[in-house]
Amino acid sequence: MKVHLVNPSALSFGIGVITPRWLFVLAAATPESYGDPVITDETLERWDPDTVAPGDVVGIGIHTGNAVQGYEIGQKARARGAYVVFGGIHATLYPEEAATLGAAHAVVKGDGDLVWARVLADCERNAPLAMYDGGKVDGGDFKPARWSLVPRGKYMWASVQTVRGCPKHCSFCSVWKTDGQRPRQRTVDAVVDEVVDLRRRGFRFIALADDNFYPVTLEDLAMASRRQDKSRLEELTAMRAERFELMEGLARLPDDMVFYTQITMEAAEDPQFLEAMSRARIKGALVGVEAVTPEGLKDVYKDFNVSGERLVDRLRAFRHHDIHVLGSFIFGLPSDRPETFELTADLAERSGVTFAQFVMLTPFPGTVDFAAWEKMMESDPTRIEGIPLTRHWLIPKGLQPKVYVPHPVMSADEIRARTQAVWDRFYSWRNIWARSSCVQTLKSRIAFVLISKLYRQMYANTGIATDSARINRSAAWARMIAKPCQKLFAARPMPDLEVAPSLSEIHGV
Repeated sequence: MKVHLVNPSALSFGIGVITPRWLFVLAAATPESYGDPVITDETLERWDPDTVAPGDVVGIGIHTGNAVQGYEIGQKARARGAYVVFGGIHATLYPEEAATLGAAHAVVKGDGDLVWARVLADCERNAPLAMYDGGKVDGGDFKPARWSLVPRGKYMWASVQTVRGCPKHCSFCSVWKTDGQRPRQRTVDAVVDEVVDLRRRGFRFIALADDNFYPVTLEDLAMASRRQDKSRLEELTAMRAERFELMEGLARLPDDMVFYTQITMEAAEDPQFLEAMSRARIKGALVGVEAVTPEGLKDVYKDFNVSGERLVDRLRAFRHHDIHVLGSFIFGLPSDRPETFELTADLAERSGVTFAQFVMLTPFPGTVDFAAWEKMMESDPTRIEGIPLTRHWLIPKGLQPKVYVPHPVMSADEIRARTQAVWDRFYSWRNIWARSSCVQTLKSRIAFVLISKLYRQMYANTGIATDSARINRSAAWARMIAKPCQKLFAARPMPDLEVAPSLSEIHGV
C-alpha cells in the first residue's frame, strides 16, 4: 500500500512561494512501514492519476478555494481503486460534501498529526471509518514537518508553525472556530530544531505559519490582573514568556535568516515585543488592517483595531522596529463608499506598508459573516448551473460572482473595478521602485521588484479579473517571474549547522 498526499490547485506556477506545510507534516505522521509518501503540490505540477494503484491511500487536503479541484482528484483516485481520505479546513466544516462530491472513503476533521496513522492502519485492513475526529492537538504533540521530502529549488520560503489557534473572533475569519480560541504553543526546542533542519537544506527565508504570532496582548494582561483570581494572569504571563523564549532561540540562528509571520495590530503597542521580534530577525508580518474607518472595523468585529492617523502611527511602529508590514484590507463592507478605495490606497502609502493585499468581502464557510449571509439568502432562489450562491465554491470557475453580499450603495461590478484599480495603483512600477528603497543593495531591490510583481500577478489578477485572457496572461507572467525569484531567495546549504546554546543552558538553569 502506497501513500499519496495531494495539495490541489487550479493554477500551476512551477515554483511555490511558501511550502504547503501540511503535506510534509502528514508525511512525518506516516509510519515508516508504508515507505515514503508520494507528495504532489499542484501549485508546482499537476497530479498524475497513473501513479495510483488499487489499494493505495490518497490523502487530499482542502480549503474552500481548492475544494472543487480536490473533489475531482478524489473521484479519479477512487476510480483507480484507491482509498480516498479528505482533510483540511473545508473538509472539517463540510465532511458530508467531501464524502459525496469527493468520493471519500474517510474524512478527517480537525488536526491530522496523531490520527493519520490510525487512518492508514484502518485502510490497510480494508476497514476505514467514514469519519475521524483529530481534535485540537496540544502544542507538544505537533508533528515536525518531514523536510527531507521537499523538492529542491521549488519553493522560495519554507514554513514552520509555532502556535495554533487565535483568541480573537473576527467576523470574516474561521480560524478561531476551526483551530479554537485557545492558543496551543509548540515548545521552543521543537521549533528551533525544525528551523535548523531547514537552514541546513538551504532555506533561509522562513514563514512562521501561525494563526496569530501575538496570542497575548498587553490589554489581555491588564484585564487578567484586575481579576481577584490570578490563575488566568499566571497562564497568560507564562504564554508570553514562551513567546520571548522562542524569539531568543531564533535570534541565536545564523544572521542571514529572515522570518515572516502573521500578527494582530495590537502588537504595535508593545515595543518590548517588537524589539524581540527585530532581534529574532522577524522582518515581516501580515497585519490584518481590514478597514481604515471606525464603521468598517465594526462591520468585521475588529474594533480592537484603530483607524485614521492612529492607524498610520501603529503601522509605522512596525517599520520603526525594522519589521515590514504586509497590510491586508477588505473592500465591500456595508459601510464602504466609493471614496473608501482612494482613502485606503492613500493610507497604505502614507503608513509605509511594504506590501499590501486588497481583497473583496467574501463569506467563507465557518465564519460569522457566512452564517449571517446564508440565513439572509434562505429566501433567494438564485442558482448558477443549478448551484445555490451559498455554495459558491462549487460554481464553475468563470461563472462565480466576484461579490456575493449585496451592497447598499455600490454594484458588484463597481466594487470589483475599484478594488482592481487600488491593486494597480499600489503595484505600479513607480510605486514598487519607490518602496524598494527599504532594502540596501541593487540585488535586493531587484528581488523586491520581482516579488512585488509576482505577488500582484498571482493574487490580484487571477483572483479579481473577470477577463479570462487577462487571467491567463497573469498566470503566464507569474510562471516566468517565479523561477528567478526563487533563485534570489535560495541560500547555500549549511549541513553542519549547530545552534549556539542560550545563557540559561550554559549556566545550567
